[in-house]
Amino acid sequence: MLALKDLQRKLPICGALLMAVLALSGCSSQLADMTPADAQAHSREPGTYLPVHDLPPDRDQAVIPPDQRAKIEAELAAARDRQAAAAKDAK
Repeated sequence: MLALKDLQRKLPICGALLMAVLALSGCSSQLADMTPADAQAHSREPGTYLPVHDLPPDRDQAVIPPDQRAKIEAELAAARDRQAAAAKDAK
């Protein structure tokens, strides 16, 4: 009996909340289009595509020579070994 009275009290409140949620959900599309005053305006033109075929300009610098590449790889390997040894000592 007590549960029925609680249900009778909660049912109108839940119904009012549901109606409020449904009424406010219709406003979400207008809220999404609103932007702050300092934001950049974005165009609403459909059909504008990104320039996917525009390639970046060629590089002015040459590729790293093999001897410098080997030196850099050796330095990185030595640093990795030092860090591995330090991590092993810390444990």
